[in-house]
Amino acid sequence: MLAGGGGVCYAKRKRLRRRRPEDVRWGRFMEKDKVYTINDIARELGVSKTTVSRAISGKGRISRETQEKVFAFIEQHDYRPNGPARALAQSKTYNLGLVFPADYSAVDFPFFKECMNGIYETASRYEYDVVIAIADDQDFSGSRHLVENRKVDGMILSRSTVGNSAMQHYLKEKQMPFVVVGPAEEAGAASVDNQNREGCCELTGILLLKGIRRLALLGGNRRHLVTESRLQGFKDAYRVQKIPEEESMIFFDIENYTATAAAVEQILAWGADGILCMDDFIASMLIGCLQERNIRIPEDMKLASFYDNPQFEFLSPTVTSLHYNTKGLGENACLTLLRLLGEDVTEEEAVLNYQVILRESTK
Repeated sequence: MLAGGGGVCYAKRKRLRRRRPEDVRWGRFMEKDKVYTINDIARELGVSKTTVSRAISGKGRISRETQEKVFAFIEQHDYRPNGPARALAQSKTYNLGLVFPADYSAVDFPFFKECMNGIYETASRYEYDVVIAIADDQDFSGSRHLVENRKVDGMILSRSTVGNSAMQHYLKEKQMPFVVVGPAEEAGAASVDNQNREGCCELTGILLLKGIRRLALLGGNRRHLVTESRLQGFKDAYRVQKIPEEESMIFFDIENYTATAAAVEQILAWGADGILCMDDFIASMLIGCLQERNIRIPEDMKLASFYDNPQFEFLSPTVTSLHYNTKGLGENACLTLLRLLGEDVTEEEAVLNYQVILRESTK
């Protein structure tokens, strides 16, 4: 058994030693794709590792001739400094923290997915990675861990809520650059936001001009600042057209089917001729409630949403809604943070406009 086993192993070694044309070609490919380190560059050019490091980082005294020599070698061999080494040399982590709310759920998935795509793609263009943390107003220990252990260079807070100034104040105190997606409670904090108030005012105004006077409004969590922005847009439209508001037909915390059904009972008893929903999740629940009661859309009740969903285009009837550039919102949040970090950002920010999409549900 031992002799046989040894024979097999010996035969394999002999086969590996045979040189074939394809082995030679493969050898050349391996040489071409060699991963160079700073040590390799220093040895090839006959300079010190410190000299190469200074040339790459642009810090320290080094002759122009030597710097050009290093750059020429880098360009020829497609050298890229590894992330940890680059971070150590420049006292950076090249990580951005993205904070998701603890109450994030499947309801919020379309918004956060698009926003995160914009953040991630933009960060990648500048060779940054994205680290995700979960936090709420009372417990943001995960985010604090990232800051105090120097795991990130800056933070993006993906939801703005009433009372989250504690976290914003903490980041400001720690001199950690951050950007808020939505209105910022902390004075002077950087923020990016959609034109929620303007868009909701325009969509509400269109329905009022159509002669739909008895409008009900279904909203989500009152602590979310976007809820307040959408409410103000709704009220602005009434003020612009000098129509009295019906405060009794404004509902909040419509976060499940039971709450939706209870609101629908009151709305029908009041004799509403139209219902506005602050987001696509509420609109989807409302459609189910109305169908259960054989309320036809739009014949018996007009319906519109302050936030679009790709499925609205394929429902029967299709649903009138507001469409925002959510991916662009994420891109702008990331670009804003990169500028705060001192990066040379030359690309233009995405245009954060909105579009009123009129569909069958309000005809």
